[in-house]
Amino acid sequence: MHSSTLSFQLWLLYFFTIMSSFYVTATSFDIPRLSPIRETILQNFEILSSATISEDFQTFYYNQTLDHFNYRPESYSTFQQRYIINFKYWGGGADQSNAPIFAYLGAESPLDNAPSVIGFLTDNAPQFKALLVYIEHRYYGKSIPFGSREEALKNASTLGYFNSAQALADYAEILLYIKQKYNATNSPVIVIGGSYGGMLAAWFRLKYPHVALGALASSAPILYFDDITPQNGYYSVVTKDFREASETCYETILNSWSQIDEVASQPDGLAILSNKFRTCRPLGDSYELKGYLRLMYAHAAQYNHPPDYPVSMVCGGIDGAAFGNDIISKIFAGVVAYKGNMSCYVNPPTNETETTVGWRWQRCSEMVIPIGTVNTTMFQPTPFNLSSFIDRCESLYGVSPRPHWVTTYYGGYDIKLILQRFASNIIFSNGLRDPYSSGGVLENISDSVVAIATINGSHCLDILRANQSSDPDWLVTQRETEIEIIEGWISKYYADLKAIK
Repeated sequence: MHSSTLSFQLWLLYFFTIMSSFYVTATSFDIPRLSPIRETILQNFEILSSATISEDFQTFYYNQTLDHFNYRPESYSTFQQRYIINFKYWGGGADQSNAPIFAYLGAESPLDNAPSVIGFLTDNAPQFKALLVYIEHRYYGKSIPFGSREEALKNASTLGYFNSAQALADYAEILLYIKQKYNATNSPVIVIGGSYGGMLAAWFRLKYPHVALGALASSAPILYFDDITPQNGYYSVVTKDFREASETCYETILNSWSQIDEVASQPDGLAILSNKFRTCRPLGDSYELKGYLRLMYAHAAQYNHPPDYPVSMVCGGIDGAAFGNDIISKIFAGVVAYKGNMSCYVNPPTNETETTVGWRWQRCSEMVIPIGTVNTTMFQPTPFNLSSFIDRCESLYGVSPRPHWVTTYYGGYDIKLILQRFASNIIFSNGLRDPYSSGGVLENISDSVVAIATINGSHCLDILRANQSSDPDWLVTQRETEIEIIEGWISKYYADLKAIK
């Protein structure tokens, strides 16, 4: 094992020890992660760099500026930022056809699996003869400043360069470099992103319109900041998804929390629950179990993809009552139906991934997404408390979050009034079964800033690889509509380019 990997594991073990006690009393601090795909807890950190991709994808590194917005000597430090290019379908730059560039903006995870998972680019590249570019977000994967991950995540001083504005500037530098290097000055760029990456894609089009002609922002909850969206928006959609799947399932979950608390309050109650749910270690309190269940239901709803439809899987288990007819047994049956038959379920012995560690910092700096639950959902009330959130972040990093910065820097309030006058060429796509759609743009802002919402859609489903055997007709139509819009942007661009020449 490489010494750098071992150092990072030891650092994470220390960090996890602190955070274990932190989360017991602050489960509302955590939110369902923003990612195009479900998070898999990695047992071995070497998996992060072991993924292989097709030889059509070539890996490069750009000598990236540490701080784009300052002129102090240390700002001129650089780090190696990873990006991947697929030349297979490209029709060429200025000497040929000014073929477009499709750029995937990496978000809060390593770039390793993006070329194979985010199929929207490769699925549509032949039609457009597009050059495909995938850029890794700073501080994730192999794009690490300060020489090592341990040093980069050391304290708030080194983490201070870890934010979305710096990431967007990174993308702009790399894209302009690629256009120059491959004689593609007039090749139009379409940026694509999902979830947090979808927010980055939309913001990139707004901040760098001279670099990107347009943006596809999939499942981008850009309105889930600064109380624009009610804090219970996310879990209200989770509740709706489960209730639509099965009324009895919904009622069982609704009534389960008080049942769990009642059992936990009894002598040996936590031992009973630990045994019932096959926990990986004895429960310290009921919050551990309830937090596990809450995120399980959230993930099932967020990634309610065909053909499996996880919400139906969970409810099938709950309603099937394979382990008994009492509420606790039904809830456990839902866990087994969703997770499969495992030796243990709750509180497994895991190391935290770099995504978890990195996103925690982003949450505690600028990505203050106030998600909570209230009495109108199927969950026990756990309201988001900004003061407590700030206190917890200050205890972790010694700095205070900036809950109003996203709306200050990117906007968000009165979005239709503002963006219809100057924004253009953005697709906001959302599946309405995705809980994060509650913070998304669901109505057209103008003729070219459009919302595409599917009733049965889930998180980032449209930008994942197409599957002809299982994709429902509505999903095929959604993707076709998006491509038709992008094709219109590019055609108009070519006409404008020809007119000025």
